[in-house]
Amino acid sequence: MKSLKVVFLGTPEFAKTSLEAIHQSHHHVVGVVTVADKASGRGQKINQSPVKVYAAENNIPVFQPEKLRNPEFLEELKNLDADVFVVVAFRMMPKVLFEMPNMGTFNLHASLLPDYRGAAPINYAVINGEEKTGATTFFINEKIDEGNILLQEELTILHDENAGSLHDRLMEMGAKLVVKTLNGLAENAIEERPQPQVEHPKNAYKIFKEDTRINWKASSKTIHQFILGMSPYPAAFTTLKIGEEEKGLKIFGGVFEIINHGKPTGTLSISKNEFKIYTEDGVYFPQELQLEGKKRMTVKDFLNGFRNFDGITLKD
Repeated sequence: MKSLKVVFLGTPEFAKTSLEAIHQSHHHVVGVVTVADKASGRGQKINQSPVKVYAAENNIPVFQPEKLRNPEFLEELKNLDADVFVVVAFRMMPKVLFEMPNMGTFNLHASLLPDYRGAAPINYAVINGEEKTGATTFFINEKIDEGNILLQEELTILHDENAGSLHDRLMEMGAKLVVKTLNGLAENAIEERPQPQVEHPKNAYKIFKEDTRINWKASSKTIHQFILGMSPYPAAFTTLKIGEEEKGLKIFGGVFEIINHGKPTGTLSISKNEFKIYTEDGVYFPQELQLEGKKRMTVKDFLNGFRNFDGITLKD
């Protein structure tokens, strides 16, 4: 089977798994493009992306341009004479870059396109209670996630699965799909096809902090799926009032019960043995949570941290 020369562009762990799969295949990774190293934390420790770490460990040339239109960077990349560029969890690319290789540039997206175009397809698939999702490889063009489809595979979303678990399963499945796509391109065995025209495709916009607040006026099922879809990252949150103090409370998972209760939505019932919140149609019982300034813990450990429950409420 023909071996392709590949330039890989990506940053997080999700991308690293695809890079590793390509590197372990018969194709040849001639270069890797990833984000610049960043200082973070109290000690301002320099952090390298998972993609860079893997490339460095395997002696693959690494490029970390601040600007993707930098002429020197583009010249260096052109000199690699790659057949194809593969993009997984990277950033917007200029036309001069994605049109460089003769076979084009393809992207791996963690959804069944055209649904869930955007930055957070895994989160939104869970939030919306989808029964299935998948991965798509497609040629990049000037519109976000709208290029011609190469290959697509479905994956069933498990009952009560959170975004973290689904992320990991799609990461492994996507890596195999990337190699399968390279094999198909090498043998000229893939017929690219335009994405289906859908009047109202489901979107997966980037998630900001304000998007992660829990709406306790929603149904129990909606709240449950929202919390699962935000878990473990970026994490759904609410605000707890402890006396005069307000603290953010992240909730990572729980269970719910549909009951007639007659209580105002968002009412908190808390004691040594109980933590429940009344929803539109029932009760939600958090099981894993994290109070601002504390570590993540079970609800039992959380409740054990209080001596007095008087004056603890949820802020609207």
